[in-house]
Amino acid sequence: MSDAKKTTNPFDNYVNQRLAYYQELQDKMVKGDTTGFKGMGGLAKELSSLAKIVPDMEKYLRMVKSLQDCDEMLADKTLDQEMRAVATQEKEELTPQLPVLRHELELELIPSDEDDNIDSLIVEVRAGTGGLEAALFAGDLLAMYRRYAEKNGWRFETIDISENDLGGLATGSASIKGEGAFERMKFEGGVHRVQRVPVTENAGRVHTSTATVAILPEPEEVEITISPEDLRVDTYRSQGAGGQHVNTTDSAVRITHLPSGVAVACQTEKSQHKNRAQAMRLLRARLFEHQREEKMKKRTAARRLMVGSGERAEKIRTYNFPEGRVSDHRIKLTLYKLNEIMQGSALDDVIEPLIKTDKEERLSSFLTQLETQ
Repeated sequence: MSDAKKTTNPFDNYVNQRLAYYQELQDKMVKGDTTGFKGMGGLAKELSSLAKIVPDMEKYLRMVKSLQDCDEMLADKTLDQEMRAVATQEKEELTPQLPVLRHELELELIPSDEDDNIDSLIVEVRAGTGGLEAALFAGDLLAMYRRYAEKNGWRFETIDISENDLGGLATGSASIKGEGAFERMKFEGGVHRVQRVPVTENAGRVHTSTATVAILPEPEEVEITISPEDLRVDTYRSQGAGGQHVNTTDSAVRITHLPSGVAVACQTEKSQHKNRAQAMRLLRARLFEHQREEKMKKRTAARRLMVGSGERAEKIRTYNFPEGRVSDHRIKLTLYKLNEIMQGSALDDVIEPLIKTDKEERLSSFLTQLETQ
C-alpha cells in the first residue's frame, strides 16, 4: 500500500488521499469502529466499494513514479549510454499509457450521485398513448425489468398491478433490491416508445405506442417523516381485468398526502392492512423522489442526461420490433438486439454507455473542484 504523499499535482494528491482513506477504513474494520457509518454493514459497503479501485490507483501511482525516475535518470549527465537507452525506452513505452490510465481512473474516482448507494428502488410502469397495445408494452417492460433483476441477483417484488383484459398493464409497480440497483436502474426513467404490429391489428400495420417508466429510490422510513394528520386514507373494492371484483370487501387502499397532493393506491393484496403498507411504501418513495428532484434541478441543471430526475415527458428510447432495433435517444445509441434486451440479458448494453456518458459529463466539474482545493 502506498503512503499518502503530497505532490504538486491535485489529481495525484487526491489518489493518495483515497488510498490513505482506504487504509483508514481497514483500520476501522479491524477495530470494529463504525463511527460515521450505519453499522458494520455501512462500513463494509464503503470499504468494498473503494477496494475495487485500489489496484488501479496503485498502478497509476507506480506509473507516475516510474516516469519521474526516468526523467531523473535522463537528467543525470553522468548516466552511461546503456542506462540512458533503458530509461529512454521505458519512458517512450509509459508516456502514451499514462493519460489513458489516468482518464480511466478519473472516471472511477468521480464521486457518485448521493443516492447511488441506495440499493432499493420502486419501478413504476404506466401505459401511455396507444390503448391496449400501450398496456401490453407496459407489461413487457415490467417483465424486462424482472428478468434484468433476476440476472443481477436482485430481489424483485410486485407491489401493485392493474391489468387489462389482454394481460397488459394499465399501471404496475414493483420493488427491486440489490447492490447497485438504483445506480443502474435510474437511467430507465422516462417515456419508452414501441413500434410494432399490435395483436389487435388485422391489416399488419405498424403502430406506435408509449409507456412511461418512473424509477423511485426507496428510502428508509427514517429518511421520510410523514405525519398521520397529513394523510387521507380511502378504501374501496379491488377490481381486476374487465371490472370483475377481486373480492367483496373494501380491501383496496388509496392514500393522499394532503400537503403535496401526492396520491397512491394499492389493490393487489386481499388484506386491507397489507395494501395500506404497500401504499405507504409507494408514498414514501414518491415524496423522497420529489425532494430529490428539486435538489437535482438546482445541482445538475446543465447535465444533458438528467438521469433519475423524474423528467417523464421526454422520450428516451424506441423499441422497433420490425427492425429488431433499440435506440436510446439521449446518447444516440442504436443496437440491433431487441429480443436480448427485452429478455433483460442485454439491457446492460444500453445502460453501460449511459453510465459512461453520465460520468464523462460529471468529470469536468470533478477535476475543476480538485484544482481549486
